[in-house]
Amino acid sequence: MRTRLLPLLIVLMAGVLLALGIPLGVITAGVEQQRVVVDRIDDAARFASLAQFVTARPEADEKNKTPEEDERRATLRAELARYYGLYGIRAGVFYRDHTPMAAAPQGLPVPREGEGAQAFSEALAGRRSHDPHQIWPWDDTGRIPVASPVIRDGDVVAVVFTDSPTGQLRPRILRWWLLIAAGECAAMLVAVAAAFRLTGWVLRPVRVLDAASHDIATGRMNARVAATAGPPELRRLARSFNEMADNVEDVLEQQRAFVADASHQLRNPLSALLLRIELLALELPEGNEEIAAVRTEGKRLARVLDDLLDLALAEHTAADLQLTDVAALAAERVDSWRPLADDKGVRLTYEGLGAVTGWADPIALSSALDAVVDNALKFTPADQPVTVAVAPDGEHVHITVADRGPGLTDDELARVGDRFWRSGRHQNISGSGLGLSITRALLAAGGATIAYAPHAPHGLKVTVTVPRTAP
Repeated sequence: MRTRLLPLLIVLMAGVLLALGIPLGVITAGVEQQRVVVDRIDDAARFASLAQFVTARPEADEKNKTPEEDERRATLRAELARYYGLYGIRAGVFYRDHTPMAAAPQGLPVPREGEGAQAFSEALAGRRSHDPHQIWPWDDTGRIPVASPVIRDGDVVAVVFTDSPTGQLRPRILRWWLLIAAGECAAMLVAVAAAFRLTGWVLRPVRVLDAASHDIATGRMNARVAATAGPPELRRLARSFNEMADNVEDVLEQQRAFVADASHQLRNPLSALLLRIELLALELPEGNEEIAAVRTEGKRLARVLDDLLDLALAEHTAADLQLTDVAALAAERVDSWRPLADDKGVRLTYEGLGAVTGWADPIALSSALDAVVDNALKFTPADQPVTVAVAPDGEHVHITVADRGPGLTDDELARVGDRFWRSGRHQNISGSGLGLSITRALLAAGGATIAYAPHAPHGLKVTVTVPRTAP
């Protein structure tokens, strides 16, 4: 679930950061350019104040100019030249007819088109020039034109025009953008870390609930969830889960107690009934078919009651887990069943390592293996093999019992191990239908599992899995 939730949160956080970062970058570029424009306006105003007294009458000719006026003109030219030399900014003062009063560098023309011409026209009209277009870091050909009017006696007599390069502005904007990008990356890392913590906090109770549900599904009915972590909704869910598990455990305990009590209470009347059947058989001719059928059904009923009691005890008794040599135990059970296999003509063999350890209840595991091997011998015809193999696999040990019997269909494999279930094709073989249910209960108490699969080309393969790590 985290792999699906985290990308969604990361995409949302990236979208929020981009929605904040892009406007911030645009605003930063605008602020930096506005600082340059304000500086150029101040410079143009300073030059305008110098040019204001260069000539009292724009239409005056050179003969009418005084030495003081020539000195002011020389001062203006010197200031423009020094300004151009220090900052590389072209600047000039032009009369209304575009004739230069002073300019640096020499021969600086009045712009005839573009933003420069528009700024010059606005200054002639007595207005401050409009803000130039925004300069971006990749715009290496852009310039910033600024024009300011020179006013004397209420009239515009000249225009101060500056044409600034952007070689210093663009790196400053780029540095600000890099700082913003670094801040965005740092914020993204913090957000991702917070998302990991948040999803962990939200999903940890879900994982615990999932593990507890799996434990209950596999027979460990004492599994519970601590309702102290996660959001309030999940804490309420944990409490509800614990209440449900308590109720289920109580119901199952009542069921086990009923089965155990019923089995125990029925054994005495059944034993008396079987004894009376035997006494009655003494009064009837030997070989009477009816009495033989009654005797068979009575013994079958006794076997079912014994299996029910064993099942109730298996589901109720706690496992005594020990570090067990699973391979040695499996080989011992094969040796114990080999005489019966030889009588039926079945080849019962053991394969695998000589010593493989795992955590199991030795008595419960022995009983489970006995039930599985007995089931395999029942359905395997003469001259066919039954193989018991033990193999380690990482954190588990697999005990595989494979036979060459008729096997089971896919539908039957889905039901094998259910209580009282037997395949319709095997009703003529003795059994109560509880053996594999008892086996599953014995294994589940110790954390082991049992699985069934076809054994090609025909037969059944039963795999008992025992954990190798301590519970």
